[in-house]
Amino acid sequence: MVAVRRAIVPLLLAGALLLTGCSGAIPAAPAPAPVTTRTITPAPTTVTPSSSAPLPSSSPVAPPAPGKVVVLDPGHNGGNASHPAEINRQVPAGRGQTKPCNTTGTSTNAGYPEHAFTFDVARRVGEALAAKGIRVVYTRQDDTGVGPCVDRRAAIGNEANADAVVSIHADGSTAAGANGFHVAYSSPPLNAAQGAPSLRLAEVLRDTMRTGGFSTSNYIGGNGLSARSDLAGLNLSTRPAALVECGNMRNAAEAARMTSPDGRQHYATAIAAAIEAYLAS
Repeated sequence: MVAVRRAIVPLLLAGALLLTGCSGAIPAAPAPAPVTTRTITPAPTTVTPSSSAPLPSSSPVAPPAPGKVVVLDPGHNGGNASHPAEINRQVPAGRGQTKPCNTTGTSTNAGYPEHAFTFDVARRVGEALAAKGIRVVYTRQDDTGVGPCVDRRAAIGNEANADAVVSIHADGSTAAGANGFHVAYSSPPLNAAQGAPSLRLAEVLRDTMRTGGFSTSNYIGGNGLSARSDLAGLNLSTRPAALVECGNMRNAAEAARMTSPDGRQHYATAIAAAIEAYLAS
């Protein structure tokens, strides 16, 4: 989902897991295959999260800080690749456009998938925020399901009346030397929340990640920020929202960091600190 948006999952070869990058030109969406669509909004659970356990639909711990609600959106989902008809189904994307329900995401060259990375980082961010009494809502509760669709992910943030919505992703650029993180925000804004509040959230995420030792992207956006008009989750949000592309999974150094538990904790610590700083501002 970067330099340009993800490629759409084609019909899968029997038994094969196809991964599409978060980069590349935004293609015309194919007509959805005939299918009886099932509901793909995940049911909430109440178990304590671990690296492989489902996430709760919201943090069950201490009373939330007054008025402070954060929605974390781990990109993609582990079951997307095996359900091409469902994730290729067209849904509203804002600005009068439609786009596929979801995509599979990218992976490292060794096969570590973006959906697993984003799920684990979101879990770690959520645990840190919940420990501070902030109510945390997740857009998906496991890494084995399908979806939810991009319009539903935005709706979860809107329905929660979130003070901040942060979507967590990683890129898959094959450009030589491409590395670094960037933060996307909706532009031009479609409502007040997409204006100054979302830009401020994006800037705090950028500044805090940079202070935490992460380099800004050398191949997309400018100075770590990327104004986007094509991302449904941002277009459809009525709450302050930003999307973090944590780095390029096809870059060897960043792939090593993303596949390491310590590396994922490093990302999570920076993102959680940024959210806390934004909420306090």
